Amino acid sequence: MKIKNFAIEEWMNKYEQDAVYNMAETCVDSLTVNELVSINGDEPEQFLRTLLNKKLTYGYIEGSPEFKEQVSKLYKNQSQENVLEMNGAIGSNFLVLYSLVKPGDEVICVHPTYQQLYSVPESFGAEVKPLKLRPENGYLPDLEELTSLVTDKTKIIIINNPNNPSGAIMGEGCLRKIADIARSADAYVLCDEVYRGLVQEPDQTVPSMADLYEKGISTGSMSKALSLAGLRLGWIVGPKEVITESIKHRDYTTISCGMIDDILAVHALKNYDKIMERNLKIIRENAKILDDWVKQEQAISYVKPQAGTTAILNYDFDMTSEEFCLGLFKKNGAFLAPGSCFELEGTVRIGYACDSQVLKEGLAKVSEYIEELATVKS
Repeated sequence: MKIKNFAIEEWMNKYEQDAVYNMAETCVDSLTVNELVSINGDEPEQFLRTLLNKKLTYGYIEGSPEFKEQVSKLYKNQSQENVLEMNGAIGSNFLVLYSLVKPGDEVICVHPTYQQLYSVPESFGAEVKPLKLRPENGYLPDLEELTSLVTDKTKIIIINNPNNPSGAIMGEGCLRKIADIARSADAYVLCDEVYRGLVQEPDQTVPSMADLYEKGISTGSMSKALSLAGLRLGWIVGPKEVITESIKHRDYTTISCGMIDDILAVHALKNYDKIMERNLKIIRENAKILDDWVKQEQAISYVKPQAGTTAILNYDFDMTSEEFCLGLFKKNGAFLAPGSCFELEGTVRIGYACDSQVLKEGLAKVSEYIEELATVKS
């Protein structure tokens, strides 16, 4: 099986650990173990003592009943039978595609998005048709274009909502229309929802695709919106036949996820509202910091993100995005992701949900670098 190099993951793996100001990371500022276990007001020692006599077995193969119950509560129309635990959303997405996509199938995938969502089905022998998300349309899909791409061979339509890297979000009306288009071809819709709930507008609510469409599949994780990437836990939520098929394929790749991870995830999900209150405060305050910075940087422009933790920044210099990011990184340790990782040359992706002080200091370092480039340019 041939597959393309995973550009953004290779970039992160190569440089992230040496970053001084990490603005390429896309999780909301990570919680410590102490912050997690005491988030409900209990003493951390009380929680940790409950772990001491746990035998480190495989645990529940498909996810503990408590985990599946808590995940199902994040949706309107789903039960535990519709939930399958996996090793992060990356494992969830892979398993869905591994279970459903065969050589010769047609797959439609939004672009730009997380590369896994289109490179994996391509590696399985599917014909992947990109559905372009354009800045002039706020990085939202053109539904007439989507309709034109669908044929009787379309197996699955893949979307990412909120979108990484643009920070765009499809509202309920758009999602329902996508479901209608998929229904006309009897196709699945896979929606990567790892940033679900992270919206800038306080009154905005966006439903899950799994709740809107009978062949809708949603993937989520503890990593991005819940600040717990170190747990390496995610989930698939979808029709029972998809869960059954996924379990069949999962038996060849995964026995179970970590038992301790499951316990910590259940604790986090029971305190979902508290974590989201914290994280919404972070992304909204940091989005204001980013927006103020963009307004005062003449060499930078962007489509303001509406949700999630990322934004695409356009820069006004005659250099590749990798040259821009590497020069910045080597100059002062400020770390961004090149737009080339998303086939968006002339741009960089910023993750603005890090610690607010890191963001402020990091953006100041980017400004110093831009000033130096502008001096050379003139």
